[in-house]
Amino acid sequence: MPTVLQVGPYNFIFFSSDRGEPVHIHVKRDRQIAKFWLDPIVLEKNRGFKEPELNQIARLVEEHRTVLLEAWHDYFDP
Repeated sequence: MPTVLQVGPYNFIFFSSDRGEPVHIHVKRDRQIAKFWLDPIVLEKNRGFKEPELNQIARLVEEHRTVLLEAWHDYFDP
């Protein structure tokens, strides 16, 4: 479960078993986790985040999209 980026309390991660799925990122804080597709950016799943915080996380995903995409391709397409 590589951590790609950490911004404040949020860890941006993916799982090695994610290889067969479209490019995405999981964002985790404590026991809450959300999954965002990255191309285009769309919320796929949310477990525990309330909407205002989820909107903030979506902005962070947008802001760091390039880094997240590069990390995905570096890991899964070496």
